[in-house]
Amino acid sequence: MKILFIGDIIGKPGRTAIKELLPSLVAGHSIDLVIANCENAAAGFGITRDIVEELFEAHVDILTSGNHVWDKKEAMEFIDDYETLLRPANYPEGVPGAGSVLFPTPAGDYVGVLNLAGRIFMQPIDCPFVVAKKEIARLKARTNVIIVDIHAEATSEKKALGWYLDGEVSAVLGTHTHVQTADNEVLPDGTAYISDVGMTGPFDSVIGIKKEAIIERFLTQIPNRFEVAKNDVRLQGVLMDIDAQSGRAQAIERVSVRLDQ
Repeated sequence: MKILFIGDIIGKPGRTAIKELLPSLVAGHSIDLVIANCENAAAGFGITRDIVEELFEAHVDILTSGNHVWDKKEAMEFIDDYETLLRPANYPEGVPGAGSVLFPTPAGDYVGVLNLAGRIFMQPIDCPFVVAKKEIARLKARTNVIIVDIHAEATSEKKALGWYLDGEVSAVLGTHTHVQTADNEVLPDGTAYISDVGMTGPFDSVIGIKKEAIIERFLTQIPNRFEVAKNDVRLQGVLMDIDAQSGRAQAIERVSVRLDQ
């Protein structure tokens, strides 16, 4: 089974990269399932209903998110309308939306996708390690193929979760920091891991935002307006080969494709 996980989609440039680059990636690698993190897809912060529909129409199967999922307040109103639009499962009970989903592939196999958020340098929500075990036990009743998006700041927290879940899930994939790391590997008990899958958006930037605004913020420490950059647009993520029966990962490779502009 081939699964493509696409890194954080940044604004309109990121969405354009999805629409223009994803079809050839899917066809060229015979990909069975496409997952993407969408929490920055609306002008760099949050999501809207129209953008969710746009990404599903572009043949993304499942959307994960993170701490910016609520930046556009309308998300609270529509997130329950989409089974395959996830927010971190370790938000407190009663928060709208779901943190995991079981999704059927064209071959008839099910894939479980679990979205978690870290707590180091982030919001003090429920423990992702504890919630992961509960959610995985539920998903394993239907499938051995489980992909985890750990949306977190600290590499140590992501790496610890990878080791904690090695052999329990097919992949533990880091998102949130927007910089693709070079530590992709299959852990000893069959779980694919990477600390950050990267971002899909403009690289002539500081993690997707116009670099001038970010530099000014660092120099002055005064809040200013952040805008999504436009140039050097790339699609980044990871492509995984997973055994559909055992759920063990066979391989994980980084993907980085530049959009011609």
